[in-house]
Amino acid sequence: DAQPSEQGGGEAAEDPQEWLDVLGSGLLKKKTLVPGQGVDTRPRKGQDVTVRLKATLEDGSVVEENPALTFTLGDCDVLQALDLCVQLLEMGETALIVSDAKYCYGAQGRSPDVPPNAALTLEVELLGARDAPDLELLSGKEKIELANRKRERGNFFYQQADYVLAINSYDIALKVIGSSSKVDFSPDEEAELLDVKVKCLNNLAASQLKLDHYEAALKSCNLVLEHQPGNIKALFRKGKVLAQQGEYREAIPILKAALKLEPSNKTIHAELSKLVKKHADQKNVETEMYRKMLGNPRATGAPGKCKDKLPWSIPWKWLFGATAIALGGVALSVVIAARN
Repeated sequence: DAQPSEQGGGEAAEDPQEWLDVLGSGLLKKKTLVPGQGVDTRPRKGQDVTVRLKATLEDGSVVEENPALTFTLGDCDVLQALDLCVQLLEMGETALIVSDAKYCYGAQGRSPDVPPNAALTLEVELLGARDAPDLELLSGKEKIELANRKRERGNFFYQQADYVLAINSYDIALKVIGSSSKVDFSPDEEAELLDVKVKCLNNLAASQLKLDHYEAALKSCNLVLEHQPGNIKALFRKGKVLAQQGEYREAIPILKAALKLEPSNKTIHAELSKLVKKHADQKNVETEMYRKMLGNPRATGAPGKCKDKLPWSIPWKWLFGATAIALGGVALSVVIAARN
């Protein structure tokens, strides 16, 4: 959700020595080293941009150099620090970007060269920008490659425990796969696209489950199972989602089906055992509750039976006795009246 400051970018371009606090938090700063060709030449979100990149640690160690890195601006295909700041670069501009670890590799770092919680300094030059290719005109191979890049970026964010950005990347990959096409694909390409789609949906469900978005995760699992009813990952995650919602009766058969497909899976074994115990406990609680509601004699014992019946039995006996006496009195009055 972070948005770079448009106004600040113009000020930085006017004074090459001035640092721009991109987000206003002091965690991401940009300074122009070589001015560009004007504000009108800044790239737009959704365009494919190409930059020259050099990334260094605080001690000056170079961890990445790329003379022509191309990515889709705004899709989080690269470090957030780069994705946010390139929006503020003018064509031909060279800038220095100093970023907190939060907008780079975070608490996980990147093995083996970027340690955890490492700030980075990026030297970036904007070389070009062009509109992204029309998805409808992509060949099967191009569509598969693009979807896989987005999926792999989602995997990166998932490993960084940034599940919101992971979901964003998986959604973009699914959008690529699901886009209409004016190009015919071979059966092999169709099968490979389906395979990528299933992987994205499974990973999407895993990310949604991490964020407790149970309904969304259930929908993602069901979409996988529509294509592959025997997909073990989807069955397992669907069972977990239902269990989190307290639907043990529905979750247990699904996990049993997954275990039948992969009997040696210890994770499914453990989850199923846990659910069976929870379901048994749930049934015991429900049984006790119903017994109390229905006044089951076994729940209260013998003394309770007498106590329970006493308030009702005595009034009914008195009522029947009084009724009998009244009817007898009426009958006697009728007899006397008849004799007279």
